[in-house]
Amino acid sequence: MNLPNYFLADLPPGATLSPAMITEACQTLRRNRERYLAQRTTRNLVCVFSEVAKGWLETENRFRKFALESGPAETGFSRATLAKGLDNFFRQLTPENVSALLEQELGHARRLEKFAPNATGTKSNHAAMIVGPEMLVHIAAGSIPNPVLTCIVLGLLTRSAQFVKCASGSAFLPRLFAHSIYDADPKLGACLEIAGWRGGSVDLETALFAEANCVTATGGDETLAVIRSRLPVHTRFLGYGHRVSFGFVASEVLTGSHLRRVVARAADDVIAWNQLGCLSPHVIYVESRGETSPEKFAELLANELEQREQTEPRGELAAEHAAAIASRRGIYEVRAAHSPETQMWHSKSSTAWTVVFEADARFQMSCLNRFVYVKGVKDLEETLQNADAVRGKVSTVGIAVPEDRAEDLAMQLAHWGVTRVCQLGQMQNPPLTWRHDGRPSLGDLVTWTDWEMGDGR
Repeated sequence: MNLPNYFLADLPPGATLSPAMITEACQTLRRNRERYLAQRTTRNLVCVFSEVAKGWLETENRFRKFALESGPAETGFSRATLAKGLDNFFRQLTPENVSALLEQELGHARRLEKFAPNATGTKSNHAAMIVGPEMLVHIAAGSIPNPVLTCIVLGLLTRSAQFVKCASGSAFLPRLFAHSIYDADPKLGACLEIAGWRGGSVDLETALFAEANCVTATGGDETLAVIRSRLPVHTRFLGYGHRVSFGFVASEVLTGSHLRRVVARAADDVIAWNQLGCLSPHVIYVESRGETSPEKFAELLANELEQREQTEPRGELAAEHAAAIASRRGIYEVRAAHSPETQMWHSKSSTAWTVVFEADARFQMSCLNRFVYVKGVKDLEETLQNADAVRGKVSTVGIAVPEDRAEDLAMQLAHWGVTRVCQLGQMQNPPLTWRHDGRPSLGDLVTWTDWEMGDGR
């Protein structure tokens, strides 16, 4: 598939970007926004999004086919991993879900177009309107595409021109998504720019930041601090730093058909996007008073991952990542040989998957790429005590618990500082209405204007 040169990311490999090119691209985006986007209705935008999403879900869609055919070489994800991850994203992009997001974040979808009463359905002399930034810049990190695709959708909803700067070598899927928008609506696509370069290119980023009204960035805390320090004082900055996640399995579900489903869901979370990203579990904590022991749960999870490798393979890894897994395995092979409190299961002749059981319940950072820890605990309280080192840095906890315990456990996790609790198996599949890091994903981008109309006197 030969894509036209609509975006900077379409330039041939080895092409050199300059600060002047970045400045010119941003100024073009501003003009296009004024002509083609600023006066769009929300309904029109939602129709475009939903049509694009429907296309991506069709087997013969040319953008989907290209993503699945060329994506493994471009991204490192297998075809099956890409298909499942992209399907999960595009199934969320429906008119109903966008409406739910607007109601949740803004109270009224009309506020992006005109003033709307503050109290719907009641007489009020107060109204509010919302305006998005003219130029929105996204600094994306990592290889998981869905967060970047979500940012593009949210930015277009706020009527913002957008410049998406991807990490070096990770622009493939955002670029395809932007092309699919351009294909559906060229004028809307003209309000987007996709580019990729190595982080720390100060001259390019200085030119980019000078044009931005709002900058969002995902990355390590040090990276975010550097970006913040380089922004003009008047530029809004939304930074999303490093986060971790874990799973929790209650004793009551460790029996019969419940057990099989829970093991399968745990495998779903380990496999999704190869366990990369802030929402994937490093550790799965299992209550130790159930019919199935945490050690046995670990063994069952290993069996499930072995079976999934046949249908949903991980894909090839860069040599340094494979070496990190091999090195970590070596540590646990020695420990397992000298203590029954450590056990390990792993794929043969490859680094495709690894499960480590440890009696020591302290939270352990995984090296990811389908390397997961299973640890036994007495209850959630003991889990949180052992995860204290990452308190304040936990994004998501996936739970498998009986209904009568779910609300109490979710309350306990909320008070401890977790910003998202979901069913095990859905950790890497947040809804469109998800509040990233506990903050309003759409609401953080916009500026409110309140109109106190008076009583006519």
